[in-house]
Amino acid sequence: MTTPDDARSENAATRAKAALKRDPWDLPDVSGLVVGVLGGTGDQGRGLAYRLARAGQKVIIGSRAAERARTAAGELGLGVEGAENAECARRSDVVIVAVPWEGHGLTLTALREELAGKLVIDCVNPLGFDRKGAFALKPEEGSAAEQAAALLPDSRVTAAFHHLSAVLLQDPAVERIDTDVMVLGEARADTDLVQALAARIPGMRGVFAGRLRNAHQVESLVANLISVNRRYKAHAGLRLTDV
Repeated sequence: MTTPDDARSENAATRAKAALKRDPWDLPDVSGLVVGVLGGTGDQGRGLAYRLARAGQKVIIGSRAAERARTAAGELGLGVEGAENAECARRSDVVIVAVPWEGHGLTLTALREELAGKLVIDCVNPLGFDRKGAFALKPEEGSAAEQAAALLPDSRVTAAFHHLSAVLLQDPAVERIDTDVMVLGEARADTDLVQALAARIPGMRGVFAGRLRNAHQVESLVANLISVNRRYKAHAGLRLTDV
């Protein structure tokens, strides 16, 4: 005789087996999603906005000052719009957080309501600088992404786009950016969406790299890339082999 507990166990085993068989590169269509970029007037945010809009994504740049956002959007063209941060968050399906680390916590706290239910992609790198160069900071929560998750309990927080050169992102002469994007998050459906968004940019590939508890080392690696770039006068990114 099969009990309800037996049936639930069998169903769970069936779902787990199906998940194992699923092609990890079978990613969803994200072309119709509106992407907001908080901190979109800064170098990293502006570069991501440009690349995604160039790939055909609808993009809204957010800033504390609406006029500043609209000016930056007008300079980018490609149908990019500019708005104050709260409006940007409300109108977007996916929101990239690219604000300076110093304003990270305050910005997200102020936008908790507007970001509720949204897929949030945190790409902030907590770094310090001294005479020896860049070095990683460790937030109380463990990482910028984990701080975002703590401050946005009603949002689906992921982490990605940490290791991209703002110079290459903003250069219209660069057709492809050959790099991998390490994507972290708690739900596969969410990380799949972020991977698919990264894949919209020619040459770029999103690769699942673990849960948010692993975000600190991903964010910290940017300090190493800064050292690489300074020594070799480069715009280094990452490629993961055998994947």
